[in-house]
Amino acid sequence: MEGERLSLAYKHLKKIPEKSLKNFEDKLIHLDLSHNKISDLRILVRLKQLRILILDHNHINSQIQFPSHEMLNTLWVNHNEIENLSIFIEKIAKAFPNLKYLSMMNNQAAPSYFNGGTLYQYTDYRQYTISHLPKLLALDDITITDEERFKAEQIYGKIRFDSSKKMDTRGYIDA
Repeated sequence: MEGERLSLAYKHLKKIPEKSLKNFEDKLIHLDLSHNKISDLRILVRLKQLRILILDHNHINSQIQFPSHEMLNTLWVNHNEIENLSIFIEKIAKAFPNLKYLSMMNNQAAPSYFNGGTLYQYTDYRQYTISHLPKLLALDDITITDEERFKAEQIYGKIRFDSSKKMDTRGYIDA
């Protein structure tokens, strides 16, 4: 995979500085913004080749607006403020249709033993997420098995998002 990598980690950034991205717009494939205070990602629309986005330890919440990136295949949003799984997963399913690797550990929306969640909550979180992201190969630190995908689709069905359809003000996709 050819292309540039850029780390702006540990810079205490509240927003992504435009000048930092200026020279990378057509060739940046890996961007690490971890350990900042970022909550607005709209500027990332300029990074057409972006494949890996690391946003650990920021102020990312369920309402975040992601620009569409067909090529993005890896997203890490560990240790953020994501509380509503369905809203967040629907947003990333539409924005990143080719997502293969997602890590959401230590968010309220991703219950696990380590943050007070039960086994049932953890299993449901995985099944819901897997059913919405058909190309996902790994969730958090665990590879998705065919059996797990089959079970997720049995419970939640195969959910596909048509990016041409818009969500209404309540978060529902217009028919």
